[in-house]
Amino acid sequence: MSATGDRAMAAAQQPGTGDGEAGAGKRLEPIRVLIADDHALFRRGLEMVLEEEDDIDLVGQASDGTEAVDVAGEALPDVVLMDIRMPKISGIEACRAIKEVAPSAKIVMLTISDEEEDLFEAIRAGASGYLLKDIPLDEVAEAVRAVHGGQSLINPSMAGKLLSEFATLAKRDDEEEERVQHVAAPKLTDREMEVLKLVARGMNNRDIAKELFISENTVKNHVRNILEKLQIHSRMEAVMIAVRQKLIEFS
Repeated sequence: MSATGDRAMAAAQQPGTGDGEAGAGKRLEPIRVLIADDHALFRRGLEMVLEEEDDIDLVGQASDGTEAVDVAGEALPDVVLMDIRMPKISGIEACRAIKEVAPSAKIVMLTISDEEEDLFEAIRAGASGYLLKDIPLDEVAEAVRAVHGGQSLINPSMAGKLLSEFATLAKRDDEEEERVQHVAAPKLTDREMEVLKLVARGMNNRDIAKELFISENTVKNHVRNILEKLQIHSRMEAVMIAVRQKLIEFS
């Protein structure tokens, strides 16, 4: 985790997409970013910060959820910075819709809401990050790079709430749990289960590697296999599904 992340967010690395492994001398394409927020001044602040970055290209802005979906479908951004509370449709509804029109886009909720339910619903909708608006603006560019590089970002203050929400979900919805029990649990290896449990504790790849005395690349491979077996795209979703299918439990 970078020094920036230590100050403003917890970053759990996912397996890399390869974007950061370009050959020597190969120039990477700028990261295409869409900003969606109903407050014009906040959008302008983000715009000013991101325009200073050579490796980031602002490809669109939206002032409500419906517009965010439309612009995302046209601009096909790499990363979307989006508020939750917006007119017409919410950021969470827009997140689901954007995943349909721009499947490769990584969506980061940038919001004032520290409600557990918003956090959980954002993850279920496919968000790759959940940051509060108290993050310093000069750290937004680093967050964009991190999420584009395959990380899942969450404010430290929300990390505990995330695990608490998972624990609560594991104990309620009896009908849903009964239905899930009829779904064959994916066969994770013992090592994959060890890695998944450490992911659930909020540990990043580097810390997991140290804990298990294996290389960071080996951890990435294990996480990649876990995501493939669970048929999802983010580490946070993996923890949620693992809890609901009783692969892991919180005391």
